[in-house]
Amino acid sequence: MFERKVREHWYVKYEEMGFPFIQKGWILPIEKWRDFDPFILMAEDWFKRGAFSDHPHRGFQTITYVVDGRLEHIDNAGGSDILETGDVQYMNAGWAARHAEEGVEDDIAHTLQLWLNLPQALKNTKTSYQNVYSEDAPVVSFDGGSVKVFSGEIAGVEGPLNSIVPITLSEISLSNGTTYNYQLPETHNAFIYVLSGDLTVGENEINLKKHGVATLTFDEKGHEDKQSSLVLKSNSRRTKLLVNSGTPIREEIVPYGPFVMNTMDEIREAYRDFHQGKFGPPAI
Repeated sequence: MFERKVREHWYVKYEEMGFPFIQKGWILPIEKWRDFDPFILMAEDWFKRGAFSDHPHRGFQTITYVVDGRLEHIDNAGGSDILETGDVQYMNAGWAARHAEEGVEDDIAHTLQLWLNLPQALKNTKTSYQNVYSEDAPVVSFDGGSVKVFSGEIAGVEGPLNSIVPITLSEISLSNGTTYNYQLPETHNAFIYVLSGDLTVGENEINLKKHGVATLTFDEKGHEDKQSSLVLKSNSRRTKLLVNSGTPIREEIVPYGPFVMNTMDEIREAYRDFHQGKFGPPAI
């Protein structure tokens, strides 16, 4: 079995923002998207109502994990819901999404938003949304911890999130001294983000603490049905981390504003379509 190592690791740097934004950090900085493929970026945000009001998207998918507070989702297809701590929302922006993501009442919403690329052939797919509530994601318990599976097949269970581009997304909780052998497809590009605690990661035993990020080695020429092993050892009483993985798409992209397309001409077309009303009415 392919043994995963930490390829690169760093800690998120945060900056204070003007109201209604509060604080922001880049878990996956967009300028390194080629290293993260099929993922494009991941942002960590603290904000209040009014920060992410009505806005458009095209050409990619988002996965939003609520760390704390309440997040209200509104879209212009009539969808509306409130997500709470530990809940996840998936959006396929496809050809024309228009939505809002708001803090509820006076809450400070604390979220992680991951952008997942769409292959060129799927960038004009139908817009869709899926909410996965924390209690609906299956949990596999083991001595000293547990793994909650939001997407993909992990630890013998299947997560409920169904993305157009298949990925895995798991939340792992470990107590002090627990070692866990996490398995995921060997062809998947993967990264981890530490939500709390202190742990040792991978065959090369890299130490990471809260706000730590690590990309992992993988075997792109391997077989998608073969598993790889990632060894995780907790060094604190309460360690929690997210693991995301997916098969690289290997297409050139242009991430520009709220759109992710393959050429700058397609970006201009997206802006024209939005201003001409082709994305539909506002999300209110």
